[in-house]
Amino acid sequence: QVQLVESGGGLVQAGGSLRLSCQVSGKSISSFNDMGWYRQAPGKQRELVAVFTSTGNTNYAGSVKGRFTISRDNAKNTVYLQMNSLKPEDTAAYYCTYSRWWGQGTQVTVSS
Repeated sequence: QVQLVESGGGLVQAGGSLRLSCQVSGKSISSFNDMGWYRQAPGKQRELVAVFTSTGNTNYAGSVKGRFTISRDNAKNTVYLQMNSLKPEDTAAYYCTYSRWWGQGTQVTVSS
């Protein structure tokens, strides 16, 4: 059984930083590249934030490019999202995805 557990969310002031982690169990992330982060703000659709593509490249939403960085540690079976220069509009529930599996989400709230 594959499980994804996100952590690292919280409340931060605008301009601050957070690092989200996604611990994957039940499958090795080194065997598959299709993973990343999405987010969903209240009343809005879920949107892509940052992902590894099937070829191993990275793809970022325009709104986070230059501020967020996705990375992975295959030895720890963990995917990360480093978020810098956070803005109130980054407030959302952030979800990790690996192949067809999704985590439960972690809340990020950015105060102005």
